[in-house]
Amino acid sequence: MANTLNSATISRTQFGDQCPSFHSVIPPPTRRSLPFITVHKGKRVELNRRRALVAVVKAKSSSFEDSESFGVDISLSPRVNAVKPSKTVAISDQATALVEAGVPVIRLAAGEPDFDTPAVIAEAGINAIREGYTRYTPNAGTFELRSAICHKLKEENGITYTPDQIVVSNGAKQSIAQAVLAVCSPGDEVIIPAPFWVSYPEMARLADATPVILPTSISDNFLLDPKLLESKITEKSRVLILCSPSNPTGSVYPKKLLEEIAQIVAKHPRLLVISDEIYEHIIYAPATHTSFASLPGMWDRTLTVNGFSKAFAMTGWRLGYIAGPKHFIAACGKLQSQFTSGASSISQKAAVAALGLGYAGGEAVSTMVKAFRERRDFLVRSFREMDGVKISEPQGAFYLFLDFSSYYGREVDGFGKIENSESLCRYLLDKGQVALVPGSAFGDDTCIRISYAASLTTLQAAVERIKKALIPLISAALV
Repeated sequence: MANTLNSATISRTQFGDQCPSFHSVIPPPTRRSLPFITVHKGKRVELNRRRALVAVVKAKSSSFEDSESFGVDISLSPRVNAVKPSKTVAISDQATALVEAGVPVIRLAAGEPDFDTPAVIAEAGINAIREGYTRYTPNAGTFELRSAICHKLKEENGITYTPDQIVVSNGAKQSIAQAVLAVCSPGDEVIIPAPFWVSYPEMARLADATPVILPTSISDNFLLDPKLLESKITEKSRVLILCSPSNPTGSVYPKKLLEEIAQIVAKHPRLLVISDEIYEHIIYAPATHTSFASLPGMWDRTLTVNGFSKAFAMTGWRLGYIAGPKHFIAACGKLQSQFTSGASSISQKAAVAALGLGYAGGEAVSTMVKAFRERRDFLVRSFREMDGVKISEPQGAFYLFLDFSSYYGREVDGFGKIENSESLCRYLLDKGQVALVPGSAFGDDTCIRISYAASLTTLQAAVERIKKALIPLISAALV
């Protein structure tokens, strides 16, 4: 059949390109009514070109029916164009596409616990549905949940709020984005220690603010140097974002270091702090968590963000919250009222049950943390045995951020040169069938991130695959 694709031309995107990660290249439609084949997930679907042109025909002006069709302005907002797509999402989607195509990829890219939501929490959600609790809630969240959050923050974090100083959102990501949008003006600076969670700089750009990246060192456990912070604060500095325990490094800020940072922050009336504490319960003794707002003089200028996704294995329930002075929280609520309105009524009932499990999530959370620690210890031992890998042992969260830069510059037959963290992750995906995230996504190109939110058996298999894939790179260094 003329003008028919016998097979799809598949091209692989680079990390960070728009998803899906694999796409079909289909010839453009012509004025002829000829069928063509396109491929979607291995299935051949025959379409008629005339149908493909219907939308174009409808768009034509009646006065120009016999003339050339006019084009559509496909330009996007400069604000959107300034934002980079999430590499963690792109890589996770690419790995998923490979798995669906039959490739046995081990996925260690996403930051998602592999545990099921604790039964008590799940049952609370199910009961909410059965009891008809399926309508809109107040924009800021139910009074019941906000009251429970206030109790949790006072008992566990030593910070006091009232329900009108809490806004519940569709995940902590929304809480942070709204906070940045609420307090930043065009030209303001948002100070972000690197390595950072991938979304922080992009949130700043969405607010027409400028992200100011402060590098840290693996030798300092990726913790911010207070002297560097002090040297970078200007009259434009509006927000400092801290994440402890950290994604992607697992580093935990000791209280003494946070006190030093607080003393610097106190000197600058315009400077606010967004404290991302989503991983607070996933922490390994002797490390302890300190809420920044609990430090002397910091309550008035701190917006504390937390949620239920990580500690309670509730990623799909989409629920987070922000706490802070009423003036700022009301502004966040105003934005939310025009973006999404209130979070899921069902999820909020489940969250009340989660906060009722006991201090720090009780036995349900401690059991998960114990498993995370066992996995961390295995990976730390394994990678310390590998040549050329530098490690900062994580004290919290469920990530390893490993320095593989000694492998850069090496060339492998059939692949090419390993130039940076992105090409190393591509190599490990192609040759080892293990999906990891390049450190460049987090502002440190010397490293790659490994999520150990997977079973110990899976992690053991991943380590063996990585070791095997690295052999040609080790050999290349000897040539």
